Amino acid sequence: MSITLTTTAFDTLQDSSKGLAQPTPEEATFDSDSEDGIEIIDNLWTIPTFEDKYAERQWAKEHMAGAFRVFAKLGYTDGAGGHISLRDPVRPDCFWINPYSVHFGLVKASDLILVNERGKPLMPTKFKVNKAGFMIHAALHKARPDVNAACHTHSPYGRAWSAFGKPIEMLNQDCCFFYNDLSVYEGFGGVVFGKEEGENIAKALGPRKKSVILQNHGLLTCGGTVDEAAALFHALEQACQAQLLAEAAAANGCQKKIIGEAEAAFTKEKSGTAEVLFTQFKPEYEMILKETGGDFLE
Repeated sequence: MSITLTTTAFDTLQDSSKGLAQPTPEEATFDSDSEDGIEIIDNLWTIPTFEDKYAERQWAKEHMAGAFRVFAKLGYTDGAGGHISLRDPVRPDCFWINPYSVHFGLVKASDLILVNERGKPLMPTKFKVNKAGFMIHAALHKARPDVNAACHTHSPYGRAWSAFGKPIEMLNQDCCFFYNDLSVYEGFGGVVFGKEEGENIAKALGPRKKSVILQNHGLLTCGGTVDEAAALFHALEQACQAQLLAEAAAANGCQKKIIGEAEAAFTKEKSGTAEVLFTQFKPEYEMILKETGGDFLE
């Protein structure tokens, strides 16, 4: 016997965006015929879609500004360093980036800067563009048409683990987000002021992977939405923290137990999708929306 329940994943989504297209109702199937008698629930995650590209632009910018506020709360700020980029839904050959030397905790949607592939702002702005940030994100968006958003900051644990020039190990369930989906850029070429260094980072990421550890530098993650890229960044930062703690314990004689290949692959397949990662960021976005009163939406 099976019972079909019609539901939407984000009926209670708190978002002030205008023109948001409501997700198409999904079919969540509760199957009582499974061998163990446990009801199986599927199709609970839905990424909003839009018919109006201008409405999509506004929604994505608001989530980008929200990501900066979340990153500020989590301590991922480092002076003028760090950036998130967003491919423009209206003009996909251009992207939005945060203003240079503005604290993540102050960024608003209206502060974001739309630049073309040469770094020229396409709308009036009182802010400057971070040259290193532009070089990294311009090369990435050009090399990876599938990437709509990318996050890079000098977070504390990611920066510390990057000194080893090694990937993380599959130490826990959340590390499996990165199973066969994490690169290491081993050739630190100094602060990214040159086009070549940005291209080298994009090459290190490769044609399909979504995350890269930049040796002696930090972390970079990307995704189809800002939400996915931000969720991956937070997860990778936590994975680096776990790795550092595990290494310290191992140095004192504690033996690490690494998740097996088959188990890691299965966990990645089930929990590492764009929809799950989008949902991973949803609670953070909604909490920062409540805590700030939504001032970053301006």
